[in-house]
Amino acid sequence: MGPLVPDLIGNELNLVVALFIGMLFGAILEQAGFSTSKKLVGLFYGYDFTVLRVFFTAGVVSMAGVIAFEHFGILDMSSVFVNPTFLWSAIVGGLIMGLGFVIGGFCPGTGLCAMGIGKIDGIIFVAGSFLGVLVFAEGYPMFEGLYKAQNWGNVQIFNTLHVPQGLFAFLLTAVALFAFWVTSIIENKVNGVKKPAVRLTPYYVSLGMIGAVIALSSFMFPEREQSLLEKVENSDFLSKHNVNLITSDELAFRIMDRQENLQIFDFRNPVEFTKFHLPNSVSFKAGSLFEKEPSKALLLKGRMNIFTASDELTARKMAAAAQELGYENIKVLKGGLDSFKNQILAFDTLSVAHSKQETDTYRFRTKARKIIPQLIEEAKKNTGVTTTKAKRVVGGC
Repeated sequence: MGPLVPDLIGNELNLVVALFIGMLFGAILEQAGFSTSKKLVGLFYGYDFTVLRVFFTAGVVSMAGVIAFEHFGILDMSSVFVNPTFLWSAIVGGLIMGLGFVIGGFCPGTGLCAMGIGKIDGIIFVAGSFLGVLVFAEGYPMFEGLYKAQNWGNVQIFNTLHVPQGLFAFLLTAVALFAFWVTSIIENKVNGVKKPAVRLTPYYVSLGMIGAVIALSSFMFPEREQSLLEKVENSDFLSKHNVNLITSDELAFRIMDRQENLQIFDFRNPVEFTKFHLPNSVSFKAGSLFEKEPSKALLLKGRMNIFTASDELTARKMAAAAQELGYENIKVLKGGLDSFKNQILAFDTLSVAHSKQETDTYRFRTKARKIIPQLIEEAKKNTGVTTTKAKRVVGGC
């Protein structure tokens, strides 16, 4: 977890906030009975599955919340750091932690909770944890090979399984509800309870309904990026968005005038962008509109944002998506970059003007045909491709 509110308070204050949240979390754990080793290890002996229910419930509710927040644009998933998966160290570490859990009766968090209220076994457990950390740190050169083996990167399970996020969330919630039912049967059997594990009482019916709502909500909130990019492919949706256009001549004039408030967002692929791009351009991809850091440029005041692509339609789609996301002051290059190249860079100086306006246009394009290639060469040194890099943040469990 963390930083909690990176744009409002600094990292140091975020740690203070995290400390208070941690203390509150510990108090809740203690009130739930998780400072008692007997209750915690009941999971392994079959007489108390509270731990499984609490953490499974927390995981499922958090998952549903993240999906909903991402859908409504409240949470930028590109800013959420996903810890890398090192397969073998995860397996070995999980086995060691499980063994320590059974023997000591605590996990690291509940051990601290027990220590906080003065329990001797909790204090011994935490001391043992620090001893283990010390052994690992001092013996790291020996463990490094195992620690870094089978690096799968920053994986998310639904991507690894190649299933839609919503379907995975639904299945995981279904698995949680099934696990609650099975563990209740085991619990009753071990404790000698004769009542059915699940009964048609208001309590169980309410729990079932809440679980069903959480499971179905995963389909109600599709991934925002995917959903919006599918919408802009619809001609009716696109026609509802009035997008201002800028002609090739006006854009050429603003480039030649070296207007500093001009920002050109180029939605071609990076290879095409590298080969050719206009001054004041940045390579942008559709996904960048949904990411906090790259899209900051669109929020700068007093800027004229020009969306371009090889053709006008692609740029229009991106502009419509940007408008849906709340971005303003966007214009689309009329005819796209292909038209700009034909009208300006490859202007036919042998063409004949028949009116005063055509004569003025002829003079301007003849001049622009010479100057803009020079500005393009200058700009190549200063313009880059917008990329997204996951940021490592402190915290985690």
